Amino acid sequence: MNRTEDVPERRSRKARRTRDALAQAAFELVLERGVRHVTVEEIAQAADVDRRTFSRHFPNKEAAALDAVRGGGDRINRALRARPAAEPPLTAYRRAVLDWLDDPGAEPWHQRPRIFELLVMAEEEPTLYAAYHHIRVDAQEESVAIIAQRLGVDPLRDIRPAVAVAAGAGALLAAQAAWVRGGRPAALPEFVVHAFDALSGDLQESPQDGSAPHSTTQGSTS
Repeated sequence: MNRTEDVPERRSRKARRTRDALAQAAFELVLERGVRHVTVEEIAQAADVDRRTFSRHFPNKEAAALDAVRGGGDRINRALRARPAAEPPLTAYRRAVLDWLDDPGAEPWHQRPRIFELLVMAEEEPTLYAAYHHIRVDAQEESVAIIAQRLGVDPLRDIRPAVAVAAGAGALLAAQAAWVRGGRPAALPEFVVHAFDALSGDLQESPQDGSAPHSTTQGSTS
């Protein structure tokens, strides 16, 4: 490869480094001060760039602070594409989520420093929560396209891919919410297993007389 051909690659690496620096600065400042007390200008200054450069990479400070969690949806979708074609859609989604949580090559949220703190903050800050919701929606739209391809259907005409993803993503969201409220940063996989178990079994059965409600608050595993 000659120098001319290498220019786009060098520019891409530089842009990636700039984006990472902005995301890290936003992450640290938001955790230190709270999202309401941090400005875009301060984030840009901490990353040694100007406001215009920030705007080329992120629409707002919330998106920058949450960039660390965006990769989770991407990795779930990569795992979903790799699941065996014969698996039912919801089973494939569940196992893709568990593959992501157990991926030795990329730390999931519950193992990454301070991500737990950021998501606790997102539960309390409306603008941060809205940005997090937008990230989830983007990932789910891609999941719908992957499931539709697996089924060989048009997702605009066949509702099944959207239903499967809504159910699976809903179970994951419920698990994450319980994880954040539970105060146990390492317990996310446990909550995910319980949420998907409830989706596939408990919620489709009639309650048994005298049975205790299913709970993950005492540290049980399955």
